[in-house]
Amino acid sequence: MAGAAPPPPLTALVVGAGVGGLTTALALARTGVAVTVVEQAGTLGEVGAGLQVSPNASRALFSLGLEAGLSAQAFRPEAVEARGWRRGQTISRAPLGDAALQKYGFPYLHMHRADLVAVLGAACEAEPRITLRLGQAVAACPRDGTPALVLASGERLEADVLVGADGIRSLVRQALFGPAAPRFTGNVAWRGLVPAEKLKEAGIGPVASLWMGPGAHFVHYYVRGGTLVNFVGVVERDDWREESWSSRGTAEDLRRDFAGWHPTVRRIVEAAPEDACFRWALFDRDPLPKWSRGAVTLLGDACHPTLPFMAQGACMAIEDAAVLAACLSGRAVNEVPAALERYEALRRPRTAAIQAGSRRNAAIYHLRPPFSWARNLAMQAGLGMGSTMDDLYSYDALAAAGEH
Repeated sequence: MAGAAPPPPLTALVVGAGVGGLTTALALARTGVAVTVVEQAGTLGEVGAGLQVSPNASRALFSLGLEAGLSAQAFRPEAVEARGWRRGQTISRAPLGDAALQKYGFPYLHMHRADLVAVLGAACEAEPRITLRLGQAVAACPRDGTPALVLASGERLEADVLVGADGIRSLVRQALFGPAAPRFTGNVAWRGLVPAEKLKEAGIGPVASLWMGPGAHFVHYYVRGGTLVNFVGVVERDDWREESWSSRGTAEDLRRDFAGWHPTVRRIVEAAPEDACFRWALFDRDPLPKWSRGAVTLLGDACHPTLPFMAQGACMAIEDAAVLAACLSGRAVNEVPAALERYEALRRPRTAAIQAGSRRNAAIYHLRPPFSWARNLAMQAGLGMGSTMDDLYSYDALAAAGEH
């Protein structure tokens, strides 16, 4: 007796064409779902600078056939290290490079955010099941979990499932659950890119470096194949509340915030171009108790915005995409709500733990004596970065969803 015919392929709407939205579209399309991506920007692109793609995320991206494209743009660091802010002493060092590849099966990559979006975008444009609707602002989303959108033009779009991957100010989230008031963390982040050619004598190794100081920390690493140095400097201050990370600061303020730090840090900030110094206030939001309603769900920063102190914000969105696609694979339309509930149940504990860990790191990195001395001793004893890597980096999103 012949088995029951498989259900017809689902259709999906994805709001947002950032890292999370494009990865979601590609992962869904590879399972046979016809996807329409709606993005208000007129071109595919991404503000920001560098990001770190750890093995838990590169595993998911490589499964989508992106290994060659990513490898051509990425930089592979040899290690991640923590240093003292003034003397530069090594407090903790954990190997990456070949060691990470051998241990986790997938590499640790440093990338320019725009390069990652470009690789994802090219794959989406080449996928016949994906339609990109750029320059299309969303005006409204039903509050009852109906998978539909009304564009600013008045056009209505409908599908079997709707995914809000529209970032920290998510319109989809607000439609489903109302506005979520953010909490200012008291931290302001600087970011920028400096040509590596300008920093030949700065003593920058092929590693991800974290410099920890009283009330501040500084991170730098190579991107774009080692031709650029990406930096992020976080300071405690209460005089800047602008949440956009495309807001310009002044090079003078940046240098003032890191005056007295180790010469390597000072050389990086002194080399930062005046017109390329950006700063943004860091706001926090508690984990949402629920991500889905009906046939609508959330993904990435729309449901679990993460402070940048574990380098896992983009990685969590990539994991979300892989798990969501696996949960929806082969489902009939009437099974979508249950599939979204399963996706949410699989993802919420992990992303909430990452949010909490990132909050905790914000405090740990900024400790002052004598507490910083105890922190340094603990990290030197092996209780630092390396101790949390295994659970974080060995995570297999597809296995978590029961795909293999």
